[in-house]
Amino acid sequence: MNAFPFLLGALCVMVISYRYYSAFISAKIIAFDDSRITPAHQFKDGQNFHPTNKWVLFGHHFAAISGAGPLIGPVLAAQFGFLPGFLWLLIGVVISGAVHDFTVLALSIRRNGKSLAEIARKEISPLAGTIASIAILFIIVIALAGLGLAVTNALHESSWGTFTIAMTIPLALFVGWYMNNFRKGKIAEASYIGVFGVLLCVFLGGFVPHSFLGPYFSLSRTAIINWMAVYGFFASILPVWLLLAPRDYLSSYMKIGTVAGLVIGVFIVMPDLKMPMVTMFAGGGGPIIPGKLFPFVFVTIACGAISGFHSLIASGTTPKMIDKESDARFIGYGAMLMEGLVGIIALIAACSLHPEDYFAINVLPAKFATLKMTPVNLDYLAGAVGETIAGRPGGAVSLAVGFAQIFSAIPGMKGLMSYWYHFAIMFEALFILTTIDAGTRVGRFILQEFFGKFYKPFDRTDWWPGAIICTALIVAPWAYFIHTGSVSTIWPMFGVANQLLASVALAVVTSAIINAGKQKYVWISAIPLAFVSTTTITAGILNITDNFYPLTKNSLTATQGYVNITLTVIILVCAVIILVDSARRWYKVLAKKEYVINGQVVDGSVQGFVPPGYGMS
Repeated sequence: MNAFPFLLGALCVMVISYRYYSAFISAKIIAFDDSRITPAHQFKDGQNFHPTNKWVLFGHHFAAISGAGPLIGPVLAAQFGFLPGFLWLLIGVVISGAVHDFTVLALSIRRNGKSLAEIARKEISPLAGTIASIAILFIIVIALAGLGLAVTNALHESSWGTFTIAMTIPLALFVGWYMNNFRKGKIAEASYIGVFGVLLCVFLGGFVPHSFLGPYFSLSRTAIINWMAVYGFFASILPVWLLLAPRDYLSSYMKIGTVAGLVIGVFIVMPDLKMPMVTMFAGGGGPIIPGKLFPFVFVTIACGAISGFHSLIASGTTPKMIDKESDARFIGYGAMLMEGLVGIIALIAACSLHPEDYFAINVLPAKFATLKMTPVNLDYLAGAVGETIAGRPGGAVSLAVGFAQIFSAIPGMKGLMSYWYHFAIMFEALFILTTIDAGTRVGRFILQEFFGKFYKPFDRTDWWPGAIICTALIVAPWAYFIHTGSVSTIWPMFGVANQLLASVALAVVTSAIINAGKQKYVWISAIPLAFVSTTTITAGILNITDNFYPLTKNSLTATQGYVNITLTVIILVCAVIILVDSARRWYKVLAKKEYVINGQVVDGSVQGFVPPGYGMS
């Protein structure tokens, strides 16, 4: 089966959904009004609230949301076959993921850039807000650990990739200073300089392994984690225009450019999908993802279809930088469609490998021997990329091989597979690392909001002591989990935590729609909420019983097993409490026993009228 018709069909569906479905949501639920002042203008402080050009902000937002999920998740889910992953990526992103990102962003813009937890406090109840704060803090640490793990696996001992990533930091500082101070507002000039600089970093990185710089940038796993923690700390506390926004913006050129190149490459090469549409592991027993296709394909793919982590960005950094309300459609819905396309491209790249080679790369040799498979092109692929690729689990290596195979098959590119492989490894690390910086900053905002309930100065995002303390409290635990975890322990927990957060965000959006008196449109968020919450709670329970509990029987993994069980239980309980509390609010509003007006609950028997369109509008 050829990949061409699948990719072409996906692109057509995405274009149609953006043109019509996002416009329908904009008109019927959100009702944008560019005459309203946005939080970026209302609270402009030069640190976190900063009006930003929509193209620059699209770059930041896309870079911030598109981490390991759309790259690694589909590759790991290829264990179940091509078709299940493809269908969920396409259907999920159109009716769930893009709706989730878009509506949460709109809500936060209308709530002064407040976080998801604070919005839950107003739209559902103070209990839901408090529980959401606790759940989000746990979830964001787990999510950043899962994303950071992928960076660590891609970059350690890779001097080319590490050099390129490191050089984008001073480059971003220069570009941020250039377009905000030296040549204020000259976005095009700064972009040309920045893009040229990024490409130069990639080109020069190819010479690093064979130069005197090689040993300085060929870092151990521990060193990569430590430096990543240092970067996450400073990216969180420095002014958003100085490092975070310009670095994400510049990274987005490479991300979008590479994805566009891969789309063109698939159209030119038209690779065959060698992975079966559905594999023998759909019923369970797979060597990569434990469990059956349902429900684990959904939590494994995660970000490419829908991601709760995105709600933290959509109610964190991005709403504080929106210049005018109508920009939210392009940024919120559009960026998520782009991420869905990334997921589909990653799935095609993985499934273009022979199944035997795919499993040989993603499974440790001892376990691969039990599958009784014989590799087909593994030796040739290893020689072509110049690396040992067998027994390199985690998805990153097989994805890089798949990318390199597509690029090197383009006319004129033959013989460059080694270059494309290392480029792909660097691309993956760059793709993921931009989520670490924004995620850490969002975690800091949430923690400051939480501590602000007890000591008011914490609530000010420009208060340096609060920023430093809260950033350290976010960075330390995610760095610890990366040090002590592995793909098999972190990724399943990350998938469940991430999708449970998506369920919480959709519950908040559903509450806002009902509170606004727009009940006839509630299906827009209620349908994805019902599906995502059902599959994820099921996966969470199975993770505890089938994946984490057996770890407690081994003295070497017992601690990790108990930690995973405890965190998963906490997150499941928090999510269920919020869903039940949301249902209680829906019943009271729909039964006209209560209304929510301007975030305040009003007795329905006293008011006796439908609230005048608060909520989403």
